[in-house]
Amino acid sequence: MVILALLVIITVISIVIALRKQKPFFFAVPFLSLLIYFVVEIALVPAPFFETVKFIFSLH
Repeated sequence: MVILALLVIITVISIVIALRKQKPFFFAVPFLSLLIYFVVEIALVPAPFFETVKFIFSLH
């Protein structure tokens, strides 16, 4: 729940900054933070990193 709240806060802040400064880069910040979160979660799995990634993408 804390992670969800943090991602929502990051999204709101980045949208406000993007609209105030008129810089479209800030719209990418929520996606980058989500990507970083996924990489960290994958890295926490005790199996080797690339094996875990292959397993995740081989699921159907």
